[in-house]
Amino acid sequence: MDNTLIVVLVFVFVATIILFKTAVVVPQQSAYVVERLGKFRRKLDAGFHILFPFLDKVAYKHTLKEQAVDIAEQVCITRDNVQVGVDGVLYMQVLDPARASYGIGNYLFAIAQLAQTTLRSEIGKIDLDRTFEERGMINANVVSELDKASDPWGVKVLRYEIKNINPPQDVLHAMEKQMRAEREKRAVVLNSEGERDAKINQAEGEKQRVIKESEAAKTQQINEAEGEAQAILAVATATAEGLRQVAASMTAKGGAEAMQLRVAEQYIAEFGNLAKTGNTFVVPANLGDLTSMMALATDIAKGRKSPAPLAPASD
Repeated sequence: MDNTLIVVLVFVFVATIILFKTAVVVPQQSAYVVERLGKFRRKLDAGFHILFPFLDKVAYKHTLKEQAVDIAEQVCITRDNVQVGVDGVLYMQVLDPARASYGIGNYLFAIAQLAQTTLRSEIGKIDLDRTFEERGMINANVVSELDKASDPWGVKVLRYEIKNINPPQDVLHAMEKQMRAEREKRAVVLNSEGERDAKINQAEGEKQRVIKESEAAKTQQINEAEGEAQAILAVATATAEGLRQVAASMTAKGGAEAMQLRVAEQYIAEFGNLAKTGNTFVVPANLGDLTSMMALATDIAKGRKSPAPLAPASD
C-alpha cells in the first residue's frame, strides 16, 4: 500500500513536470520560436500550445508590438565643419520572428548602431543652418537606409525622429547675432516699404483730388454755358414772340393808330430823360414835327419805304 502511494506520487510529480515543460501559453502580440534538438521547428503565435516533451524548447521570445528605441546623443560634423550633438528615437517592429532570431545576434543593438552611423552620414551632407529646417528629409533618409538593412533580419523600421540638435555655445551665440541682424534688417525694410506706400497713397490721393476738382470745374462751366445759352435762347424767343405779337397787332383794326400813340409817348419820354442827363444836348431838326415821326414809325412798321425828312421850318 505504501509503495503504491509512493509510485502514484512520483508519477503525478513527473506528469506535472512534463506538463510544465510541454504546455506553453503565448501572450497576445507575441511570438515564440521553438527548436527541436537545437534546430528551428516552428513559430508559436498567441494562444495555448503543447510541445514534445524533452525534445522541443522555446529558444526565443519576441514581441510583435511597435518598439521605441532611444538613440543616444552623438557628435556629428556638418558639411561646413561644425560639430553638433544629435540624438533621436527610432520606432521599429518585428515582422518575422524566425529571421529576427537567426538573422542577427541582437537586432536592437544592430539597428541602433546603424541609425547612428546613418545619421552622421546624413548630417555631413548639409550645412549647419539647414540641419534645423531639413529634419524631415534627414528622418526620411535614415528610415530608408535602416529599412533596407533590417529587411533580412525580419524587422521593419517605421520611422525615425531627431529629438535635439545641440551646436556649440559659440556657434549658438553667432546664430543669435545673425538672427538679430536679420530681424533688424527686416524691420528697416518694412519701415521703408511702409513709408513708400504712404507716399504713393498720398500722391494718388492728391492726384484724385485734382482730377475731381478739374471735373467739377468743367461740369460747372458746362452748366453755366448751358444756362447762359438757354437764357439767351429764352430772351430771343421772347423777343421774337413780342415782335410777332406787334406785327399781328399792326394788321388788326386800330393797330396803326395805337402804334403811333405808343411811339409818340416813348419819344416824348426818352426826350425828357435826355434833358435830365446833361445841360447840353442836340435837338433834332424836325423836333417840332411830331406827326412826321409818327408817320415814319408807321411806315417802318408797315414795311414801306420811309419818306424823305422834311426840311426844317425857317424862322
